[in-house]
Amino acid sequence: MATAHGNNVKVTQTKAKITIEIDATKDFGTSKSGKTIQVASTRGNVKLDNGLVLGLNCYKYPED
Repeated sequence: MATAHGNNVKVTQTKAKITIEIDATKDFGTSKSGKTIQVASTRGNVKLDNGLVLGLNCYKYPED
């Protein structure tokens, strides 16, 4: 079962594996510093069903 965590992050868990899905075509604007474009984030650490903690930021640099 996939669960959404934050912006553009879907996590699927089985007994032994965790799969993280990010849509690379989306973006959520520039970062606070303006140096990168946010693609996905858990917006801090999130506790998963199995007790593990996930913290994820995915970003890209603007094209010149």
